[in-house]
Amino acid sequence: MKLISKGLLPPLLITLGVSGIASAADTESAAPQRIVALAPHIVELLFSIGAGKQIIATTDYADFPPEAEDIPRAGSYAGLQVEKIIALKPDLILAWKSGNPEADLQRLEKYGQLVVYSDIVTLEDVAIELRQLGGLTGHSEKAEALADAYESDLAHLRETYSNAAPVTVFYELWSHPLTTVAANAWPQQQLVLCGADNPFKDQPQDYPHISLERVITQNPDVIIQPDHNGKTDINGIEWQRWPQLTAIKENQIIHPDADKAHRMTLRALDATRELCAEIDKVRQK
Repeated sequence: MKLISKGLLPPLLITLGVSGIASAADTESAAPQRIVALAPHIVELLFSIGAGKQIIATTDYADFPPEAEDIPRAGSYAGLQVEKIIALKPDLILAWKSGNPEADLQRLEKYGQLVVYSDIVTLEDVAIELRQLGGLTGHSEKAEALADAYESDLAHLRETYSNAAPVTVFYELWSHPLTTVAANAWPQQQLVLCGADNPFKDQPQDYPHISLERVITQNPDVIIQPDHNGKTDINGIEWQRWPQLTAIKENQIIHPDADKAHRMTLRALDATRELCAEIDKVRQK
């Protein structure tokens, strides 16, 4: 994973080369002070390293930490307010490679805006991106410390559950249509870390649609229904209608916090640690 730059490169980013880290002195003297961050996870990572005050605009759902809710909005996942962003005269636009409308990003580049793309794919990428954001924004020291701690915690979790007995898990990402996780999906990586066995992990898509009958046939030990905004999805599957399922007989439905688990930030590892502990309780039974 690399932060990928598009647009005009100022002296700092030529030195940085985007895939490297500039010296702290160079970065602090030339770091962008007017940043447009076009994804909630980018905003959260920037606040983590101490760069939150440099954000002048963001998109909908950038709600953590609480101070992020006071940042002006300039679009959503469905569309960006290109003219508004340009009028703000940002030094740097941090965009989400797979989460922002490509046409809008191309317009920003066309107008000479510096766009650097976040492209977190794996759990390990969070630490890499923290360091790169630190280099971009003049907060290398704190970013390095957070990245080191994250990598240490991630390695500890891998070691803890590396030889754990498998527990069959069904992850209900969405209910209508019934959608689960597979392949290299972000929650699937968390399940692997916890030593959980997802019977649908070999599906070619990261987020495949699955029939209810197939889930019942697999008879999972655990069903995961993430909570959104602190609330259980009122449209979620009512699994109690199938009392023959092991997960229902043993009352093994887990409700992780989707706001933490699904966002590619430091909090995702906290959520994964909690999820692993819940799955391990089932394992110990």
